Amino acid sequence: MSDSDPAIIVEGLRKKYKDKQALDGLDLTVRAGTVQGVLGPNGAGKTTAVRIMSTLLRHDEGRVQVAGLDVRTRADEVRSRIGLLGQNAAVDEELSGRQNLEMFGRLYHLGARRAGTRADELLEQFGLTDTGSKAVKQYSGGMRRRLDLAASLISQPQVLFLDEPTTGLDPRGRTEVWNAVRSLVGGGTTVLLTTQYLEEADQLADQIAVINHGKVIAEGTADELKTKTGGDRIDIVLHDTAQLTRAASLLSADAVVDEDRRMISASVTDRMAALTETVRALQAAGIQAEDIAVRRPTLDEVFIHLTKEDAA
Repeated sequence: MSDSDPAIIVEGLRKKYKDKQALDGLDLTVRAGTVQGVLGPNGAGKTTAVRIMSTLLRHDEGRVQVAGLDVRTRADEVRSRIGLLGQNAAVDEELSGRQNLEMFGRLYHLGARRAGTRADELLEQFGLTDTGSKAVKQYSGGMRRRLDLAASLISQPQVLFLDEPTTGLDPRGRTEVWNAVRSLVGGGTTVLLTTQYLEEADQLADQIAVINHGKVIAEGTADELKTKTGGDRIDIVLHDTAQLTRAASLLSADAVVDEDRRMISASVTDRMAALTETVRALQAAGIQAEDIAVRRPTLDEVFIHLTKEDAA
């Protein structure tokens, strides 16, 4: 595989479990040296797709090529070129961080000396050198997940699959994993990231594919996907909750009222004109606003919009 070739090619991928169609014609192409985000609700097919791409599950129909190799006919070679970090921790809590990495090194048939050297390299790369001699049960959630990530890189894979890698982590732990992923991509690793945290895809992914009912329903950069919801949005926080409905009637037909936050949100096409017109309309109606801001839509809003369209 040359540097210009896609790291992952998926065409017409289908997988059925009894009466459930988990994947229904999934198509996906991932450029080498990038982070591909894959978003979708529970049951959308994200984990099934990762299991097939990482050779852990056989597909019913379609073609899957990873690192230039067909996953069905050359599975052993594919495994030698990939890393996988699943949703659950794979390290031994009783062993130290370094001992865990040495153990994984031996499982990948590295000699004792090379396994030790590789363990030290990864501890340094992921900021764990100072804690490498401590038992993993003493690690924070973020540290454990960074160690998991380090273990998945023992064999220096060309492609790394991250299946919801920050599930259950607090914001600090998530940030630690995000920084580690950025450093990997900076070194040339291709990453496929499945997540339910839309902020995570926004932070990390070069391209994002939204999956629903086993197929891709939209793809593009975060900005391109945000544009699909109709452009920017204006948020207005009012002083008086009783005026929310009246204020919403002054905005676009898609205005959304959040009584708990005393806020109205609506789509706009011209940022500056919308801001000026909204301020004038509220003043003319005698409605007092505490805050007004124009912003891009969040990926959460994009996701809800796209999955609603897919269900229609």
